[in-house]
Amino acid sequence: VQLQACGGGLVQPGGSLRLSCAASGFTLDRYAIGWFRQAPGKEREGVSRINRDDSTNYADSVKGRFTISRDNAKNTLYLQMNNLKPEDTAVYYCRIDSIGRTGQGTLVTVFS
Repeated sequence: VQLQACGGGLVQPGGSLRLSCAASGFTLDRYAIGWFRQAPGKEREGVSRINRDDSTNYADSVKGRFTISRDNAKNTLYLQMNNLKPEDTAVYYCRIDSIGRTGQGTLVTVFS
């Protein structure tokens, strides 16, 4: 059972990135799964989650800018991040709370 996250990088404010989280060893659509982030010196912050019924939740700080989605055929979770801001800089992780699985982080850096 593994989650493999990727897609981070360097981007200027206003730019976009798409994070991916590929699942192996289990079927992703059986679980609620989400993204959280952690910036240096800051608390972990939940960013978004997609539930088994495909309903979604977002932190207020990213509403209207980030979109979470899931491709069941590819067994992959995505986070489309638009209009990025410097305060979005963090390491982003995908996680399934119900089974305590967290992917390795992917670093997003938004700089001027």
